[in-house]
Amino acid sequence: MTSVSRDSARAESLRTALVQELLDARMIQDERVAAAFRAVPRHVFVPHVPLEVAYADDVVPMKQNQAGVLTSSVSQPSIVALMLEQAAIRPGDRVLEIGSGGYNAALLQELTGPDGAVTTVDIDPEVAERARASLDEAGYGDVAVVQGDGAFGAPERAPYDRIVVTATAWDIATAWLRQLRPGGRIVVPLRLRGQTRSIAFDVAGDHLESRSTTLCGFVSMQGVDADYERLVPLQGAQLTFDEDQEGEPHPRNEVLALPVEQSWSRVEVDREEPLLDLYLWLASTLPGFCVLTGEEWSWVPAVATTDSLVYLSTRTGRDESHLELGCSGHGPDAGDLLDRMVDQVQTWDAQHRAGPGPSFQVHAAGADLPPGFHVARRHSYITVLWEEPAAADC
Repeated sequence: MTSVSRDSARAESLRTALVQELLDARMIQDERVAAAFRAVPRHVFVPHVPLEVAYADDVVPMKQNQAGVLTSSVSQPSIVALMLEQAAIRPGDRVLEIGSGGYNAALLQELTGPDGAVTTVDIDPEVAERARASLDEAGYGDVAVVQGDGAFGAPERAPYDRIVVTATAWDIATAWLRQLRPGGRIVVPLRLRGQTRSIAFDVAGDHLESRSTTLCGFVSMQGVDADYERLVPLQGAQLTFDEDQEGEPHPRNEVLALPVEQSWSRVEVDREEPLLDLYLWLASTLPGFCVLTGEEWSWVPAVATTDSLVYLSTRTGRDESHLELGCSGHGPDAGDLLDRMVDQVQTWDAQHRAGPGPSFQVHAAGADLPPGFHVARRHSYITVLWEEPAAADC
C-alpha cells in the first residue's frame, strides 16, 4: 500500500470517527448533515496540519493580521454542524456563504445537491484564492468563489434561499435582506452585548424573526460593516461596551481599588450550568451594562456609572458543586447598583431560568418596534424578547 493510499484510508477513518462523535453529542441530528460530513475531506482545506488535527473537533487557525488577531480559520466542526442544522438546507437551494474557507462551502454543496448552487464570498484575496484551490482539489469546482466585501453579498447570483454567515456580525447587512428570497432564512453569528449567538432568522413580512439560537464564536467581519467594541481601561482590568453605548458613562481608572461591598441573591446554580441567558437578561434590564475582564475576571457582566461599578460574583453554595450568585461593587453608587443587579438575578431565576430563553427580531431602522429590549445598529434594530411568565393559578 502506498503512503498516499495509507493517508487516504487514515483520513477516512478519522472522518468517520469525527462524524460519530458529533452524532453521539447530538451536534448532528440530521442524517443529511452527517452524510455531508462523511463526504467532504476536511484535511484538503487545512493541508498545513496533521490529519489528527484536521479531524479533531476544534477550530484550525489559518491567518492572522499584523497584530496577531485571527482573521481566517476553518471553523470547529461541531459549530459548523449546528449552523448547518439551523440553516436546514434543502436539495436545489441557492445558498450564499459570507466568509470563506472552502470547507463549509463544500458541505453546503453536498446539501444542495446537483440542482442547487453555492456561492461563497470573502474579502481577503488570499483566503478566496485558497478556498478556490481547495474546493477544486476536493472536487467541488461548481462552487462559485467571489472575492469581495461580504457586506454587499453577491448580487450577480441572487436571489438566495439561504444565507449562511461564518464571521461574527454586529448587524444584518441591508444587501443580505435584498438578496434573500421571500420565505428565506439567514443564519448569522450575531454579536450582542459581549456574546455571540448563531441565530437562524426567517423572513416574516417586513422583519426577521429568530427560529433557533446557539452560542458560538467566529472571527470578526471585516470591511465596511466591521465593528469593534469600545474598551475602557481600568487598573488591572477593562470594561467592554457595544458601539451603540458610545455615550454611556464609565468610572475612573482606579474604581476597583475602592472598598468593596457585596450582596447575595440566595439563587444557587450548578457550577456547570451555562449562564449566558442570565447575562443577556441583565443586559436587557440594567442601564450601563458592560463586560468586565482582567487579572481576576475572565468575562463578567457588570454595570457602570460615572463613579461606581458592580459586577456578578459567586461563592460556594450548599455544596462544592453549587454556587450562589451575588454581586460585588465599588464606589458611592455601589449600594443602589447592588440592589438592582441582585433583584434582576432573582427575577431571572423566578421567571426565565426554566423558560425557553430569549428570542430575537430584526427591524429596519425607522420601523415601528415591538415592546422589548432594543439595540440600535447601523442598518437595523435588534430586539430581544423574553417570554412572559405564566400566570400563577388562583
